[in-house]
Amino acid sequence: MAQGIPDEVLMNTELIKDLVDVAKDAALLQGVLMRIQETPNSSELVTYAPFTLFPSPVPKTVFLQALALQTHYNTLVDKISQDPDFLQEALASTIAVDDFTAKLFRIHKQILKEGRSQSIVLGLNRSDYMLDQREDGSSSLKQIEINTIAASFGGLSSRTPDVHRHVLKVAGRLEESQRILDNNPAFGLTAALAKAWELYGSERAVVMFLVEETQRNIFDHRYIEHELWKRYDQFVLTVYLYDSLFSDGREVAVVYFRNGYMPQNYVSEQSWDARLLMERSRAVKCPDISTHLAGTKKVQQVLARPGVLEKFFPDQPQVVEQIRATFAGLYTLDLGAEGDKTVTMALAAPDRFVLKPQREGGGNNIYGSEICQVLEGVKDSTERTAYILMDKICPWPVQNYLLRRDAPLKISNCLSELGIFGAYVRHGKDMVMNECVGHLLRTKSSEHSDGGVAAGVAVLDNPLLV
Repeated sequence: MAQGIPDEVLMNTELIKDLVDVAKDAALLQGVLMRIQETPNSSELVTYAPFTLFPSPVPKTVFLQALALQTHYNTLVDKISQDPDFLQEALASTIAVDDFTAKLFRIHKQILKEGRSQSIVLGLNRSDYMLDQREDGSSSLKQIEINTIAASFGGLSSRTPDVHRHVLKVAGRLEESQRILDNNPAFGLTAALAKAWELYGSERAVVMFLVEETQRNIFDHRYIEHELWKRYDQFVLTVYLYDSLFSDGREVAVVYFRNGYMPQNYVSEQSWDARLLMERSRAVKCPDISTHLAGTKKVQQVLARPGVLEKFFPDQPQVVEQIRATFAGLYTLDLGAEGDKTVTMALAAPDRFVLKPQREGGGNNIYGSEICQVLEGVKDSTERTAYILMDKICPWPVQNYLLRRDAPLKISNCLSELGIFGAYVRHGKDMVMNECVGHLLRTKSSEHSDGGVAAGVAVLDNPLLV
């Protein structure tokens, strides 16, 4: 793949030292900020969010392919969420062994039993990809996962393009600086939230963000040109714990889940009761319980089976072909001959695969020799059905500098992951909004197999189209 930043820049020690200071100042100026670990609830001390010194090269054709696919992925997620029989069949083996997914599914079943349906559906998701290297030197787009709950970094990724533009201009790379695309997913994501609030139909109702205490200002209202966000203090309610839900008595129009995707987010049975209470309410949930389940790893694996995509796009063979082209190899671990074949394949060549549990949030996947350790322990048990197996995607490494607070400055071989943000709003049967609203590039050292920005492994980046 073509190199974005030439070696004479990357290896110029004095220039790099100067550019690092320039980059950090630009990040502070543009609001690419985060609280520090020592005082996570204080606004008195902040630092720059970790990011790359230079943007990373991404083939233009592959980038445009990812953007074009996003509205189809939005539609796919929405259709899955409306198909309880598909969710039941797809998740049957998983909910038998995975307690967290089973508890989510029980809420889903309870809502179906009570006949409650969501007339307004809000979906904010992010489809994540890596570029798999081919023998001829080209790259193909392969999906890692789709996040249907708490798809993060829409805010910070809206602020980073100007940082890299400035760094490149100071480095004398004006042509490259002009290849940094504008990017504002925060606007599109919050526009969809506002549309759902409008459709709810009560000007006194609030939007409630369900967050952890360290996750404040998830959407920065200062950058959003919408009447709802101009009245931020009146219309936005932030709740830090499930057990304090609805404590101030205000009507809630929209609930945005910034947590709720990991078992530790549910600290007690009261937390699960609160989730059920929200699902029973008239409030628009983002996501609702069925959309949450649509984003599980097991559903991802089932979608790769022959004929499944055709069920959701029966008269759109081109859409089916475009989506399927992004699937890496995905394999079941259900009990039976097919699952046994998957186990044998993984044990014979573990470095070719990734073992994925039904968890979100990064840092959960299993690689290399650890795959053998896990599968040897569960290969004859139903416990293996809590996982799926996926081909390991192998992108081309690119050299860059990863800037983190108090970290030594060094050049690293880096791998990047491209995320595409999607937003949709459905009112009854009418899709009133279905858009691709921006992108996110995260980059990490090739020495790390897994982990995101929040886990301290990856950093924020921008695509430099080549």
